[in-house]
Amino acid sequence: MRAGAGAAPSGARRPVLVFDGDCGFCTRCVEFTRRWVRPDADIVAWQRADLAGLGVTAERAAHEVLWVTPPGAVSGGARAVAKVLLRAGGVWAPLGAVLTLPGVRLVAHAAYRVVADHRGRLPGGTASCGVADVGGPGGAP
Repeated sequence: MRAGAGAAPSGARRPVLVFDGDCGFCTRCVEFTRRWVRPDADIVAWQRADLAGLGVTAERAAHEVLWVTPPGAVSGGARAVAKVLLRAGGVWAPLGAVLTLPGVRLVAHAAYRVVADHRGRLPGGTASCGVADVGGPGGAP
């Protein structure tokens, strides 16, 4: 599936990477991922995804990138990035594995939040990259 195109079906056979299609920075990251990382996954903007079918809320999808497995397990933020890298295999898998280590996982989460919260100021970012105060995953701060 082309980045940003079409809604991911609820009966997906591959994992789905859900990103913010209105954010230029996020879209550039997805373009890099599709070109260089090449995970065996569908990639869809949350604005065009079947969120109910994926078992996620718009609030959570707006808050962080999501990795949804066919059985419905959802990982977000830095953990989703690690899952993408692990799924891609090759030279990317060791980096994904490192991101799952307990100490590194905490640092990766903090770094992800800083980037996500300031993505409108990063290269490729636009005013639409700003994350509204949606209260975090599931509406909780």
